[in-house]
Parts: sequence; structure tokens; C-alpha cells
Amino acid sequence: MFLIAFPLLLIPFALYNMVAFLLNMPFGDTLFSFPLPSNTRMAVTLGDALVVLAALLLYLEFLKAARFASKGVMDHILALLLFAGMACELALVPKAQTSAFLFLTTLALVDLLAGVSIGSGRRHKDIAIETHEDMTGA
Repeated sequence: MFLIAFPLLLIPFALYNMVAFLLNMPFGDTLFSFPLPSNTRMAVTLGDALVVLAALLLYLEFLKAARFASKGVMDHILALLLFAGMACELALVPKAQTSAFLFLTTLALVDLLAGVSIGSGRRHKDIAIETHEDMTGA
């Protein structure tokens, strides 16, 4: 599969940066609203939409981590680099200091920790225990 060594959470990170720095749009503006059964309307902002997109992509990352045993180290390194970049941007760049970006950074951390956790649990299956009879050929 072509998405093995590509961190999918890079997509909402790139979209956030394009909207914040190129389009200079605020993340609190309402994109759309939909009616609820309580006769009220729920407003969805651009930041909300990016967090929902990131959550759906995080689900795909979990599927990748659980399914592909061979991806290993490169995917973990890319996830670490993505999280480190997002954490630095959150701490240092004023336009990235929003709740939406905080949630995106948190999802990147969850992706990193889950990928390492799932990957480390799978390595124990490669251990083979041989008896004395197997080694002597008897």
C-alpha cells in the first residue's frame, strides 16, 4: 500500500497552515450549521472541521499500524517528526495558538504513542522457542 510511510495527519496540519498563513482566515468563523431535534442549530467552524478530519485520519493510522507489520521504524520516525514540528509551531507561532491546533497536536501525539504501542506488541510474535530435541535433531 502506498500510504504506509506517509503520516496521514500531515494533511490537516498542512491544511491548517495553508488557511492560517496563506488565506489568513480565522478558525472560529462558521462554515455551516445544521438543525438538531431540539429546534436549535449546531454551528461547525473551520477548526472543528479540521479536527474531525484529523480524527478520521487517525482512525486510518490505527488501521495502518495494526495491519502492516513491515512499516515499522520509518512510520514511527515520521510520526515523531510531525508531532515535534506541530508542538514547536504550537509553542512558538502565535497564529497556531488556537484550540483547533492544540487538538490537532494532541491527535498527532496519540498517533505517535499508539503506533509505537501497537508496533511493540507485535514484535513478540517473532520469538521462536526451540527445545533441546529440535536443536539436536533427535
